[in-house]
Amino acid sequence: MSKRHAFLKALTLATAIALPAVAGAEDIAVPEALKAKGHLVVGIESSYPPMAYRDTKTNERVGLNIDLVTAIGKKLDVEVQWEEMGFEQLMTSVETGRIDMIGAAISDLPRRREKMTFVDYLVTGAQPFTLKANAETLKTNLDLCGKRVGAPSFTSYFPEAKKWSEKNCVAAGKPAITVNGTNGATATRLDLKQGRLDAGVLGPEFVVHLMRDEPDTYALVGEPLLTSLFGLAFKKDDTATRDAVAKAIDALIADGSYTEILKKHGLEKWAMASTKIDAGE
Repeated sequence: MSKRHAFLKALTLATAIALPAVAGAEDIAVPEALKAKGHLVVGIESSYPPMAYRDTKTNERVGLNIDLVTAIGKKLDVEVQWEEMGFEQLMTSVETGRIDMIGAAISDLPRRREKMTFVDYLVTGAQPFTLKANAETLKTNLDLCGKRVGAPSFTSYFPEAKKWSEKNCVAAGKPAITVNGTNGATATRLDLKQGRLDAGVLGPEFVVHLMRDEPDTYALVGEPLLTSLFGLAFKKDDTATRDAVAKAIDALIADGSYTEILKKHGLEKWAMASTKIDAGE
């Protein structure tokens, strides 16, 4: 059983034990303050396909998170008010109450839960990939030992790739991975295509987007180096809004809308059986 499959099985079992039957949309307790305001202020950063980005032809904001949050708003019967900002502003904005929720793709990590609380809605991870031309020599994670692998330097992928190399390559007497820090997902792709890297490590959702955007160009290498969870983030003490959003997503899972949204963006493989609260590791 792969690490990803083991993670999903454990997550599904824990969910089945911990959660009651999914409530219908009519049973969702929308906080009175949110009802009175009539809209949910959602912080978004639109440069990470397929989660949230701008359509190059229309400049319209599109993506999985856009579709999901829009559907959540309909379940809660409130308007979604988007607030576009840089990723580094999102956490400060939710902590200060400028926004009600972070709607961008953000990993639920223990250190982030010091000031925020999360509704986990999608499995993600650190997925190695390469050019299709390299697919015969780079098939498994261990094939990366001794190779040049790029990961955005400001993400968890960079240190995690180094740790994976120490544990799985160096400890086994194999040459270490040369982990190069890149300036983001786009730079990782460019360095790979220009031959400065043998492989890259990015979120599986972005790799799926690349493979759709440029067919017959890329290939997956093994399994994710780590598996984690994407969450919608809220101010630490705003558990009422958090719980209403969690029930809305569970209602979307129950009626099939969640699955359809994931299929639209090619991410049904990374679905969750139901939401979790602050479950990221």
